[in-house]
Amino acid sequence: QVHLAESGGGSVQAGGSLTLSCAATGPPDVSYCMAWFRQVPGKEREGVAAMDSDGRTSYGDSMKGRFSVSRDNEKNTLSLQINSLKPEDTAMYFCAARKTKPSWRLTCSVVGDQDYDYWGQGTQVAVSS
Repeated sequence: QVHLAESGGGSVQAGGSLTLSCAATGPPDVSYCMAWFRQVPGKEREGVAAMDSDGRTSYGDSMKGRFSVSRDNEKNTLSLQINSLKPEDTAMYFCAARKTKPSWRLTCSVVGDQDYDYWGQGTQVAVSS
């Protein structure tokens, strides 16, 4: 089992920045895919960014530019920096992991949350105008 714990959420004003962190524990030492998703009540979960253990990244179509994902394999952590926050970024942000590379993808992706087997409890981000 992989246990994921998110942190770093909070209430910020529009235009500010936040860095979310996800700490992973449990075998394997390093999951191949780690990713961030976000969800607003009543809406489907939306992919933000993914990174594989070799450093390749993938972003959701509307996430390029203000979002930056990074990973520390030694510490088994995944981070998400969000710049120029907007009220529409308000959501619960979830960390997800997959132990192995999905055979149906060239690399880790946030196209579908079904690729991921492990999920954290989420960290809330609230952006006020």
